[in-house]
Amino acid sequence: MAFSKREKNLIAATLAVLCVLSLDLYVLTPLLDRRAEARARRENLTVKTAHAGSLLQRSRLLGRTWRRMLAQGMKSDPATTESQILRSLRNWSADVGLRLSSLRPERSTEATELPEITVHLAGTGTMAAVSRLLLRIEEAKIPARIKMLQIGSRKDGTDDLSLHLKVSTLYCPATPMPPAKARKRPGANRGQR
Repeated sequence: MAFSKREKNLIAATLAVLCVLSLDLYVLTPLLDRRAEARARRENLTVKTAHAGSLLQRSRLLGRTWRRMLAQGMKSDPATTESQILRSLRNWSADVGLRLSSLRPERSTEATELPEITVHLAGTGTMAAVSRLLLRIEEAKIPARIKMLQIGSRKDGTDDLSLHLKVSTLYCPATPMPPAKARKRPGANRGQR
């Protein structure tokens, strides 16, 4: 059977369209998809690399800060730490003119990597004395944090205030705590073999 020129052109056009469609379906579309995936992967890796770089820089900075804290005031013994914070609070109170009526330490019983000692302070003084004491605590070289602050007026119309304060400090035990995954509850593995 012989095809006319018109039929031949129609068959050639159909074959050309089929070839273009199959090239698009099997070559061009997968290639463009892989290119988009590669671009997305590259952007993701760029973000992760930048994040890792900032973490390394932050780690170096915090490492220096941690070493400075250890050198300047963080102790490893709870008794020494307690003595240090009590002595500091007494000295600061005396320096600023605050009269102490109570200074009571309390050690945390919670087993953490950085145990905490909280000191309950009660005293009286002027607004200037209270504010200077708070500034001393805030600028301390030793690790100290104000956990609770309560200020009240002892007599209306006078600059005679009562102060109740909770200040906490940290110490770094000489024997580090095991990682959280390694810690086990007592008796957790009894009867298992």
